[in-house]
Order: sequence, then structure tokens, then C-alpha cells
Amino acid sequence: MDTARHELPRWQFDLTWSLFEYHLERLEPEDFLWEPAPLCWTLRRDGEDGAWVPDFAETEPDPVPVPTVAWLSWHIGWWWGVALDHARGRTPRERAEVVWPGPGEAGVEWLRGLRAEWTAALEELGEEEWQATAAFPWRNDPEYTVAHMVAWVNAELMKNVAEIGQLRMLRAASLG
Repeated sequence: MDTARHELPRWQFDLTWSLFEYHLERLEPEDFLWEPAPLCWTLRRDGEDGAWVPDFAETEPDPVPVPTVAWLSWHIGWWWGVALDHARGRTPRERAEVVWPGPGEAGVEWLRGLRAEWTAALEELGEEEWQATAAFPWRNDPEYTVAHMVAWVNAELMKNVAEIGQLRMLRAASLG
């Protein structure tokens, strides 16, 4: 894989991030916890220490709950944090170790921090790392490389950006 091929996933990531910034700049603190339907997954304050705890099930329920912006931003932090751990050779964090900082500017800055860490990790990847077997999200399947993981991060981010943008616009439209 030559340098030009490494530039394409980075360009795609930057494009997706620019679309995300459009929504991040417009998110209101109230957007994060807005529940657009009776069946939602969100984050709730723990009664003991006040930490934000995500709704979660090991097996996806049927019907699938509508995620809130809060849940989606926590979810981004979870999968992206684990991808970063793998890219940096660290022990991957557990889901319960992902601490969402809360709605509003704290949540937005947390996401921007993940972006900064991810772009730094991409810059550090050498040719051998791009071609190495990816440990995540395929559990070391030799068919998939770190380049595949980078493409997966781009796709997952695109999906979550679209969901957050749609929720933000729905809430804004519902307020009149």
C-alpha cells in the first residue's frame, strides 16, 4: 500500500469529521438527553456516585430502542476508544470503563479529544502497521488489516454522525 492509498482513508475521515463538526457546533446541552420516542436508550446518573451510566443489553433487544445523542456519543467513545487502544498497542478498555463526561460542551470536547488522539495515531502508523492483522473488531482474523480497521472506524463514525445529526434536527424541528 503506497502513501497515496493511506491518504484516502484519512481524507474520508476528515470529510466525515467536517460533517460531524457541523452538528457538534449546533448541539445544545438539552439535545443530548432528548428522548424522541417512548423506547429509548440514553445515559442516566448513577444514584451512588453520580456517574453517567448507559442503557445497554448484551443481546440487542427487539425492537431496538432509539438511541439519544447522549447514548450515541457514549457509544462513539466506547468503540473509538477500543480502536485507539488496539492502534496504540494498549490493553483495550472495557465498556464499563468508558466514562461519558455529560451533555453539552463536556461531551463535545470529549469527542474532539478522541478525534485528536485518532489523527495522531494515524500519523504514527508506518507501512508495516497498516498491513498488520487487525486485532479489532474482527478478533485477529488474518484477512483483515489495520487498514480495514481504519476503514471500519470511518464507516462507524459516518453512521453515528448521521444519527446524531438527524436527532439534532428532529429536536430542533419539534420545538418549532
